Amino acid sequence: MKLPLLTRRSTLLSLAGLAATTLPLAARAQSPKTVTMALDWTPNTNHIGLFVAREKGFYRDAGITVEILPYTDTSAATLVANRVADFGIIGSIGLFTQHTAGADLVATYAVVQTETGRLVFKGDRPDIKRPKDLDGRTYGGFGSAWENALIGSLIRHDGGKGEFQTITLGTSAYQALENGAVDFTLEVYTWEGVKAELEGIKQGAFRYADYGAPDEHTTLIGSSGAFLRERPADATAFTQATARGYAYAADHPDEAVDLMIAANSDALTDRALVRASLQALIDGHYLRTRDGVIGRIDPAKMEAMGNYLFDAKILKDANGKPVSSKPDFTSYYSNAFQPAG
Repeated sequence: MKLPLLTRRSTLLSLAGLAATTLPLAARAQSPKTVTMALDWTPNTNHIGLFVAREKGFYRDAGITVEILPYTDTSAATLVANRVADFGIIGSIGLFTQHTAGADLVATYAVVQTETGRLVFKGDRPDIKRPKDLDGRTYGGFGSAWENALIGSLIRHDGGKGEFQTITLGTSAYQALENGAVDFTLEVYTWEGVKAELEGIKQGAFRYADYGAPDEHTTLIGSSGAFLRERPADATAFTQATARGYAYAADHPDEAVDLMIAANSDALTDRALVRASLQALIDGHYLRTRDGVIGRIDPAKMEAMGNYLFDAKILKDANGKPVSSKPDFTSYYSNAFQPAG
């Protein structure tokens, strides 16, 4: 579950100039009752509801066959927008940036109900107590404009200047943090953070929403508007069975972990990490809120994040220029395919 909102899931890839003919043609020919699902990274607990729904027969009960496509270097959002996959795991920031640039993407399910990302530093740093202490320090990053905008705003919100050095490192940022080559980085608590806890690594952390950034659905499942219009019954069957899968995983974590590992034995070899990660998703009310909400996309969260990205001039058109007027963010998502209530 590597950093979903802004790193190796290609969340900020532009679709401008990408021709659908560059993508595999064979993947497009599907049975009307087959639904294809693209992952954004190698299998992890963000995906657990999908595998539970498949292995428990929830998709079969809904009258569809779901093919979970192997992860590739092409982002799930790109595969969905170009009709190579019917659905895909899409990071929130990727949804906003790519949809604004013209990609046919519509979020239909919120995997998590609140932000899973956080800013982290070594827990034994006495010189870092609050975000403004990050001024002038070195950030190990992942190469997106969103990261710099986010971190700068966190520091300024805390009374700092928002000035820091960035070294783009990708996944090696975590090793660089541990050996002191960088002062701070961003991680997903429910995977990297849990892994650090299991390994006894002490971390300090700042939650984005505590310092002015809007809360968000970090990870979403989305489709194309074209698919949703052409096959609404299959889209509804898929979304509702998927919700059933995530709910079952939250209620039966040991069984869910066993099912997922059995389906991905080559990729998932550390059961303790998978189990602890799922427990963090459950205990932190990420998969399901304290009030029992699961899967629903919160309009207020989407509007707040859209406004935040617009104000930061991160939302750009197909020509790479910041959009001059705020988009209608209600077109970026739909709750219409989810279970009633």
